[in-house]
Amino acid sequence: MLDLTRLAAGNMLTHMMADFGADVIKVERPGVGDDLRRFGTHEAWWKAYSRSKRSMTLNLRSDEGRDILMKLVETADVLVENFVPGTMEKWGIGPDVLSARNPALVIARVSGWGQTGPYAQKPGFGSLIEGMSGFAAMTGFADREPLLPPLALADMIAGLAGFGAVLAALRARDQGHAKGQVVDLSLFEPLFSILGPMATAYAADGSVPRRNGNWGDVAAPRNVYRCADGGYVAMSATMQSMWERLAAAIGRPDLVDDPRFLTNPDRVRNRAELEEIVGGFFADRTVAENLSHFEERGVTVGPICDIRDLVEHPFIQGREVIETYDDPDFGALPMHAPFPRLSDTPATVRAPAPALGEHSEDVLSDIGLSPDRIAALREGGVI
Repeated sequence: MLDLTRLAAGNMLTHMMADFGADVIKVERPGVGDDLRRFGTHEAWWKAYSRSKRSMTLNLRSDEGRDILMKLVETADVLVENFVPGTMEKWGIGPDVLSARNPALVIARVSGWGQTGPYAQKPGFGSLIEGMSGFAAMTGFADREPLLPPLALADMIAGLAGFGAVLAALRARDQGHAKGQVVDLSLFEPLFSILGPMATAYAADGSVPRRNGNWGDVAAPRNVYRCADGGYVAMSATMQSMWERLAAAIGRPDLVDDPRFLTNPDRVRNRAELEEIVGGFFADRTVAENLSHFEERGVTVGPICDIRDLVEHPFIQGREVIETYDDPDFGALPMHAPFPRLSDTPATVRAPAPALGEHSEDVLSDIGLSPDRIAALREGGVI
């Protein structure tokens, strides 16, 4: 698998493939490398999302670099790129050329807005997609500005979608329904698709999702509640049975028959009054007291955690959500464990994230280049 991508979306896609055993060759610009190496203020993103990959450097702006890429394409199953649409074609290595060299190749093209349409040539960073998709407009509190997520949300969701799309294309190829094909993956569409049936609801009754803080538009009560010790818990009574247990748990079984709260739509319409009642109960008890009280009564309540809480949390440790791996720069390095969990062919972390160009000689030797030829390529700035 050839990974020509930079930053988050493509790396999430190929990271998942690497965890499940793909030989991912990370093709990076000589002397510069993937911008993910400099994401944030440390190397954490690179270390976590480029594990089990091999890195080679290759100047795709040079004729020799493109010739080497075409040689690599001959035996590859998948190529992933996220250049501005048209860049690969401008370099003479567009999908038609790649597929002519290897008809079985699956080519995943990641971009902000897709390979077609009026926005194809626009910059497509995740923040722009999170703003335009409707996500920011529905995130935050009603009296404040829209909120962007504090993570590369659009990119990471697109990466997960791309992982599934590549596997679907490989499955279609293996079943004889197609040869290789092109996966056109925008950052916009995966994020838009998970925001709920906005277009359907708007067509049905003109409804537009608004910022309601932590209140839910489809169920009430649902909120983050401040506790007596200053901590917070989350609670959602989505089902009628859960609402009835909650009402009993706060000592207000009478609320179940209150006309304002009879059904979930009633509760959504009158959620301000309902949240004041429920929130008052939480506010009189600490986080631990609330968790114990509601757990004993079968009500779904959970703590609001940050990473300091999570690293020692019994769920995280018992489920082994975080695992520690050897790293040449940091020694023992914790990061998220592979997922999802397959019973017979589980994903594994086989190697730490590579140094820039760490495997260039190995990869080039694999396609028959001699040591002298490799040295000449390095001298000429091709690798």
